[in-house]
Amino acid sequence: MATTEAKAFAELLTELKDRSGQSYGALAAKLHVSTSTLHRYCNGDAVPAEFSVAERFGRLCGAKGEEFVELHRRWILADEARRRSRSAAAPAAATSAADSASVEDQAAESPEAGPDVPAADPPPSRSRKRLYVTLAAAAVVVAVAVPAVIFGPLNDSSTDRSSVASEVSEGAASKSPSPSASPSGSPSADKSPSPKASPSDRVTPAGKESAGGAAGGGKGTVGGVPVKVSTKPYAFEDPCTQHYLVDRPATRVPPPPNEPDAPGWVAALGAVSSGSQYIELAIQGTGVETVVLKGLNVRVVGSEAPLAWNDFATGVGCGGGVTTRAFAIDLDAGRPSVVTKGGQRDFPYKVSESDPEVFQISANASARYVSWYLELEWSSGGREGTLRIDDQGKPFRTSGAKGRPSYQYLLGGDSKWETAPVEDPDQYP
Repeated sequence: MATTEAKAFAELLTELKDRSGQSYGALAAKLHVSTSTLHRYCNGDAVPAEFSVAERFGRLCGAKGEEFVELHRRWILADEARRRSRSAAAPAAATSAADSASVEDQAAESPEAGPDVPAADPPPSRSRKRLYVTLAAAAVVVAVAVPAVIFGPLNDSSTDRSSVASEVSEGAASKSPSPSASPSGSPSADKSPSPKASPSDRVTPAGKESAGGAAGGGKGTVGGVPVKVSTKPYAFEDPCTQHYLVDRPATRVPPPPNEPDAPGWVAALGAVSSGSQYIELAIQGTGVETVVLKGLNVRVVGSEAPLAWNDFATGVGCGGGVTTRAFAIDLDAGRPSVVTKGGQRDFPYKVSESDPEVFQISANASARYVSWYLELEWSSGGREGTLRIDDQGKPFRTSGAKGRPSYQYLLGGDSKWETAPVEDPDQYP
């Protein structure tokens, strides 16, 4: 049965679809899903596992900025409701199966003979039936629990579900010691900045917590961090503006990725965001109580000269971006900080389980190669603390690229990387 959240999400999809005048079949073909699957999305019987599907649907239907914001908000709520219903189904199914097993046991143990007549052993078939019921209970628990483990709580971005072209994997395996040879995608030891701890980076063991893949700590955090963050470290501001530095010649770099495939592409090549890194944060409370987001701070792990690698522009088509809570970071500054963009109001913000926020952050670097992460300050009731936001436990990495050889990928004909025309020397903020 469709949840209330899934129905609200489906209503907006249907409204966009009807307004576009396109048929289910035409839209399904463009989205690379079946027509029946698209029907299920639009009637609330199913919710896409990734927001990127809904975003592409919105673009195909001509959605505008605020509509994308609302579409993202409704998807977050529908996706979370789906996870809750799956989690709730697991113990209920296990209890039902266990009750059935208990009834069988009682039937087997109840003697039908009188007190002077010894009770006969249960027939072999009855013993086997009890075993089958027990195994069925275990199977139900596993079948329901596995999807919850695979998808995780509100983690659409930090888990890479995409596959990368085979030449990426082969190239990464054969690469001599360099950033692309590192399984984690980090630069080699001679190029990676040394982490410099500061008092603000440390948390006491009692205050160390986690939510949404980010470590958090602070004062009076009994009961867990009441807020979680889903991080997309390689989001696309629009399909034309993504640049990455790669320590390879153009002949050994595979075609550029689409947004859902970007994390795998970056990891396989050891690539580093070039000029600007666009990060999307979906922030949601873990309960009904309101959580106040007091501020977002930049923590620099290391800063050094820009990487002397080749610059690749991964845009494969243009389109408008989604404007939500927009912020910017100047990583070249002596003390980088988060500032608002386009008249956006500053902190604080409020979130809860039913009222999430989406922050989009442009981190710019032109003169430095910077390793960094974010700390989100929060408070709820009498509790407060900080939540670390990074790239799956590793710092974000952003480097300037002025003067580096630049390549672009042209579609059509013999698609390949070609030298990009010389642009404005101040193309990178």
